Amino acid sequence: MGRGRAAWLAALLVLAGPGQALDLPLPEGAEQTAKVVRPADTVHLPQGGLEGDTVPRLRLDGTITSRAWRVRDLAQGTLARMAPLRAALEQEGWQVVFACAAEGCGGFGFRFAVPVLPAPAMFVNLFDYRYLLARRGAGEGAEHVMLFVSRAGGRGYVQITHVGVAETAEDGRPGARAPEAASAAGSLGPVLREAGRFVLRGLDFASGEAVLGPGPHADLAALAAFLSAEPEARIALVGHTDNVGALDANIALSQARAEAVRDRLIADHGVEGARVEARGVGYLAPVAANDTQEGRETNRRVEAVLLQ
Repeated sequence: MGRGRAAWLAALLVLAGPGQALDLPLPEGAEQTAKVVRPADTVHLPQGGLEGDTVPRLRLDGTITSRAWRVRDLAQGTLARMAPLRAALEQEGWQVVFACAAEGCGGFGFRFAVPVLPAPAMFVNLFDYRYLLARRGAGEGAEHVMLFVSRAGGRGYVQITHVGVAETAEDGRPGARAPEAASAAGSLGPVLREAGRFVLRGLDFASGEAVLGPGPHADLAALAAFLSAEPEARIALVGHTDNVGALDANIALSQARAEAVRDRLIADHGVEGARVEARGVGYLAPVAANDTQEGRETNRRVEAVLLQ
């Protein structure tokens, strides 16, 4: 085994579909930062670069599994990170649908069309990232996988999102919850009870905008399930921003984002409006320093705060 091969470890990623596991070579010392499983859900993955103001996206329904890793930089570029992952996919019979890098993808506009896991699991350098979409199989049994790699803050980040056939219940109905997903939803309540707050991940707001994207939003569903299970509970949704711009503008933006999340909870999940407040505090309550891109991304968030 050559030195280049020895520098990589095989990370076992179990993919639904043909019933086989795929060994994807991740760098030695890679630390998994997130794993999210959404059975019987929908995701939109780019299948082309930015065209004008639009990124062509492929709508995919099925069981969606997203994982993210943080790796030591070691001065390796995103091409060096992506190349062995792509080679492993192609060796297992995956066909590349679309691949691009940063400016060639469409830069800022393209990145925000990609369902990237939120910080701190993933950080994205808008000037240094690579994207790949691949497919294996055809018809109802087709699978898709998205690879996204970036470098930020002296570290590398890798996300792998797989879309396979939706989970089914024993009676054949689609949409059964996988045990892992049910456990993830159930873990929100204890965190709220113990810490008094919970950061809602995966909210797809465009930069500087207060319109909440179509999702899916697994944490909102988990929050709604918690409120349904505890009918006496009340929460406040609190919006936060980074420190770019004036305080008044940031408070208004954070308030509008909190209200958008509240509206979605009420409209899509049937939560009583009287049980949910919405507030915005702008950049007055950071959880990280605002002098780095990673810190600013971490500070841009909406939290659920337990009131009762």
